[in-house]
Amino acid sequence: MDLIDSPEPGSNTPEFTVSEVAGSVKKLIETELGWVRIKGEVGRVVIARSGHMYFDLKDDRSVLSCMTWKGQVSALGMVPEEGMEVVAEGKMTASGFQSKFALNAQRIAVAGEGALMALLEKRKKQLASEGLFDDTLKQPLPYLPDVIGVVTSLQGAVIRDILHRLRDRFPRKVLIWPVAVQGAACAPEVARAIAGFNALRPGGSMPRPDLLIVARGGGSVEDLWGFNEEIVARAAAASDIPLISAVGHETDTTLIDFVSDRRAPTPTAAAELAVPVRHELAAWVDQAEARMTTALSGGLTRRAQRLRDVARALPRPTALVETPRQRLDLIGDRLGPALMAGVQRRAVALSQTSGGLRPSTLRRMIVDGQRRLDGLAARLAPALQRNIHVTTERYVSRTARFDVARLGHDLQQRQQDLKQVVARITDAGSRRHTDLSRKVEAMDRLRMTLGYKATLARGFAIVRSDGGVVTTKKDAKAAQSLEIEFADGVISVGAGTTKPRKAAAKPPEQGSLF
Repeated sequence: MDLIDSPEPGSNTPEFTVSEVAGSVKKLIETELGWVRIKGEVGRVVIARSGHMYFDLKDDRSVLSCMTWKGQVSALGMVPEEGMEVVAEGKMTASGFQSKFALNAQRIAVAGEGALMALLEKRKKQLASEGLFDDTLKQPLPYLPDVIGVVTSLQGAVIRDILHRLRDRFPRKVLIWPVAVQGAACAPEVARAIAGFNALRPGGSMPRPDLLIVARGGGSVEDLWGFNEEIVARAAAASDIPLISAVGHETDTTLIDFVSDRRAPTPTAAAELAVPVRHELAAWVDQAEARMTTALSGGLTRRAQRLRDVARALPRPTALVETPRQRLDLIGDRLGPALMAGVQRRAVALSQTSGGLRPSTLRRMIVDGQRRLDGLAARLAPALQRNIHVTTERYVSRTARFDVARLGHDLQQRQQDLKQVVARITDAGSRRHTDLSRKVEAMDRLRMTLGYKATLARGFAIVRSDGGVVTTKKDAKAAQSLEIEFADGVISVGAGTTKPRKAAAKPPEQGSLF
């Protein structure tokens, strides 16, 4: 340590910087104390976001701050909890920038078996309050699992007992996940093994177990403590695969026994819970097959007899179709006459409808329409003029009552509107007159088309006598004189002056008037 370059005059005491004093204290503590073992009660425990753990050790008079770095947490052997009495081992260190000293704890152990049992009861109450021991959460074991996963150590007789018992009862595929079953590495390895088996995908390259067995032989409380750790209990409770715990002997109880789906007193008993006896199962299958065959045969016999009984009560197929077949024959016989009668009714209705279409009727309708059109046309122009005159007088009388100078603009607008109305009325009248004229011309063309003049133009003639139109040869011979009308005129002939002509071999086809 260097002295200050310019001490005050008259003073022999050296002066130090704050950092120099803090560094000296840190060096003194780490050199003099070094590695220590400290017994005390755990106070607050904080695990930072970075992964470092901070906690306090205290007794009835003092409190010591402790910390464990992220890389040292996995080697602690256990995670301290508030209220536990532990023995912590590590190095003393000091923080220069805050003038504080602390213990860098690297190993922690519970102080005594009584403390362990108190801690176990505390954990049991906490997990029970969270509902992890509820029977509703426990899954049923599969009757005959295809693959069984075993979490245990490869050393010792446990795995040999399980495999031997499975081979005697019902050989199954077994996947072994080797773990440490005591010591600091026990709890994290067992928890990782349970989570690892659950992480396997069904149908993958590594088969996913249908059942898990967590097994260990007997031992002291300290030897079995890894199975009392909270991470092991929570991993077993979160397992989607049914789990059997077989830790210790029948009198040994650990936390994993309470959260597992089934507890076995020994590893051998766990193998017996996992699979049935193959020979007993085969015998039961044979008995069930025999009973099923007997039941099936009896059922078929009863149903066959029932079918025969029901078949005798059914009518013959031909009897079921006789009545519909007769009904079809009757309807078929009536179909032809019904069609003919329908055609005849429609022919009569057509004749009655066409009988009302006479040239005289059409001429009368045309004459009436022409007369009505002429009357409307004659009244249209005077009516329009009267309407214009009345409208003009109405507007003139109204404008006389108002100030012309003040309403001049309004009057001009109304006059313009009036002119537009008159123009529209005139146009409407013209259009109406044109439409009626077109209708009259169309009806006149229809009259000419349907009249007999058009028929005469096609080579026909009308024979008349004093009594009217002559339609038979007998009436023509009996008439005194005949009048024949052609398309271009009328001639008169005396009776008997013409001889009937011989009928042609094939008369030309002529159209009918209607």
